Amino acid sequence: MNYFIIRIFDFVMAFFGLFITFPILIIIAIIGYFDTGSPIFIQERVGKNKRAFKLIKFRTMSVGTESVASHLASNSSITKLGALLRKTKIDELPQLINVLKGEMSFVGPRPNLFNQKELIAERERLHVYDVLPGITGLAQVNTIDMSTPKLLAETDQKMVQGLTIQSYFKYIIMTVTGSGSGDRVQ
Repeated sequence: MNYFIIRIFDFVMAFFGLFITFPILIIIAIIGYFDTGSPIFIQERVGKNKRAFKLIKFRTMSVGTESVASHLASNSSITKLGALLRKTKIDELPQLINVLKGEMSFVGPRPNLFNQKELIAERERLHVYDVLPGITGLAQVNTIDMSTPKLLAETDQKMVQGLTIQSYFKYIIMTVTGSGSGDRVQ
């Protein structure tokens, strides 16, 4: 796979995505301010080559919620606005900034937390960190989340090894149309 071409697609789509959704981003940020007092959620995640980067999302959980993988978070932590943002995947829109900056791709393994040691070991063993993390990918459209580290890492490896322009767009379209649920809160 030619990652230079993917990077061009990532940059162009993120740029236009941010341009087109800018009014929505502002409205959600204002509503989010009244919901939690802190509408933007920034969290350190594991990126390409295991380098740290700051993932940007709309806050969907109460301020002060423990920093754990989504499948370990309590459903009661999710705000009413947060539930809507998660259901519509609008909470992911600020990650377009991460894509524009070259910290993420639209398609790649979902970036994990540094405290997810078992997942890190599995992904490291399978060379999953050789590519940029993504907003979506094969695991997300097949509802494989971080609760199954070995399966997730194997699915990520399969996606990375078989990524084509066609599958890149397929995963994006499947995500936009609602296939899978990715990292879900129990």
